Amino acid sequence: MSRTAMPPAQDFVPFATAALDFHRALNIPGGPLVAPRAELDSLHAHLVSVYGLLDAHAARTGALVPIEGDLLRAARTRIWQAADHVHAAFHAAPRPGTGEIPDREACQAGLPEGAPELTICQRHQRTALRVRHQTTPADLHAPFTGLIRH
Repeated sequence: MSRTAMPPAQDFVPFATAALDFHRALNIPGGPLVAPRAELDSLHAHLVSVYGLLDAHAARTGALVPIEGDLLRAARTRIWQAADHVHAAFHAAPRPGTGEIPDREACQAGLPEGAPELTICQRHQRTALRVRHQTTPADLHAPFTGLIRH
């Protein structure tokens, strides 16, 4: 009696994409609007999850098809850069209630603003540790020109 591999779970990525599109359509009106900190925190969590998914695909694929794995690693790096920018935007966004804009260096202080704002920093720093082990500083700071050949 042979054991066969179980089929993969249904692909949930299209549902996540549809949920984001639906969220945008319902919650982001036309015209100027400050992105609330809770929204930026959720977007950061989403980007960190996408980073993890791309990381898993890059690791598995790179062993079989090196060029595809290299491209997935490049995409993973770009997603991390996006998460880094969203994290910075979170700290630049006005505080709820007061509308006060915090200092740029808020996250570098270790305990920037207390809970729940600290959650985004903890997630960011946990992922940043992974990023530093997987990516060179040159990769993280290289400008993306679209002319990179893999």
